[in-house]
Amino acid sequence: MKAQLRHAYQTGKLVLFAGAGVSANLGLPSWSQLTSRLANELGYDPEIFASYGNHLALAEFYRRKKGTLGPLRSWMDREWHKEGIDIGGSEIHRLIAQGNFSKIYTTNYDRWLELAHDYYGIPYTKVASVADLVTAQEGCREIVKFHGDFDDDASIVLDETSYYERLDFESPLDIKLRHDVLGNSVLFIGYSISDLNIRLLFYRLTKMWGNHARAPARPKSYLFTNRPNPVAEEVLGHWGIEMLVSEEDDRQTALTEFLAELVQR
Repeated sequence: MKAQLRHAYQTGKLVLFAGAGVSANLGLPSWSQLTSRLANELGYDPEIFASYGNHLALAEFYRRKKGTLGPLRSWMDREWHKEGIDIGGSEIHRLIAQGNFSKIYTTNYDRWLELAHDYYGIPYTKVASVADLVTAQEGCREIVKFHGDFDDDASIVLDETSYYERLDFESPLDIKLRHDVLGNSVLFIGYSISDLNIRLLFYRLTKMWGNHARAPARPKSYLFTNRPNPVAEEVLGHWGIEMLVSEEDDRQTALTEFLAELVQR
């Protein structure tokens, strides 16, 4: 465990960024299952439909054909929150909820981070819109839903149009992010190194710091993974983000062990 990372964590100067891999250990549907749902609703063979584009393009096609993403969002909400999912059985969510993270950002739509905090009695404020920013309480942990929330259809970044609009990085949540990262380290967990969303975010964070007078004093940020990648390590290092690589082959086990060492030591 890096001494700088541990110090940032212990002093409350570590912002957590949680991706799809955090929710995956709960058995939630994958993007391939979502693509199959789109295909079935539109009358296409799922395997052939998946070859027509990435999930952003396919969701855009769905919205144009259906006129709305509403039915898809409703299906996702039901599938992502099925009865029988035991949040108390997720060690990853327990460690996150009980950890000393100053703020938690997530690109996930689901409510499991919030439900984990409820389960363990940890107070928090959910931030997914301008209205939430106004009502946020000082000193209370914030869970920032960076790509939207199932409680607000308009906030969800799912199709190409919403994604490209999100690329402007000038929304109130983006301004909040810039404020939050200027004085804190950031730890990314549950992300694929090849995920364009997160790589763009890395780039944007670097640009934020590059335009700031205190750039040389930028706190170090980290990406945890169990997949060594020397190319990504070099590129991310140039962007000020250090890769932390586990030797454990199973992703869920690797992330659990890493968080346990950080939170419980």
